Amino acid sequence: MPAPAVAPVPRAPESRAPLYPLLSTPHIHLSGPVDHDMYQSFRAQLTAAPVDGPLVVAVSTLGGDPEVARLMGDELRLIREYTGREMIFLGKVAVYSAGATFMASFPVDKRFLTRGTRIMVHERSITKTIELSGPLKSCVAGLKASLHEIEESVRIEEEGFRDIVAGSCVSFEDLCQRAPANWYIEAEEARAQGLVLDVI
Repeated sequence: MPAPAVAPVPRAPESRAPLYPLLSTPHIHLSGPVDHDMYQSFRAQLTAAPVDGPLVVAVSTLGGDPEVARLMGDELRLIREYTGREMIFLGKVAVYSAGATFMASFPVDKRFLTRGTRIMVHERSITKTIELSGPLKSCVAGLKASLHEIEESVRIEEEGFRDIVAGSCVSFEDLCQRAPANWYIEAEEARAQGLVLDVI
């Protein structure tokens, strides 16, 4: 009886990590919820990091406060614009929600992901109860204030979406269509779509 055929074992993809030696030792490590505790850790690590040369920021998060993500990104943007220093993003395992917002502050050619990492982009959400009580004009003012809050949040969200896709093959309109259903993007797809430079 002939021996059963044995399917060849697929070879693991050759690591591209040696192409980017800087990514082996990030200067800033951020993990967990994007919140004010993460911001304090970010500030402490940024202060302790070397003042010259490229700065590598590694991130793994399931999400959190998008305004904290924007704040951290803005601080890096100011350093980059004032000093010309190179800022590099390295996403590990999960770059969800506010993590993607933070990633958006880096140009696509400065973004990297580790193998198996997923990016997740979604729309902002709000939970709010509005109670109407008192003179009618004050009720109108309160409703308008809530509407303005929502409208401004939508504008901020769209700014972030444009930053995420700038320089990639993904259009702003495509991202807006996918975001309501939570768009999960695997690392290799992110590279193929030009959302990141490479996967290590």
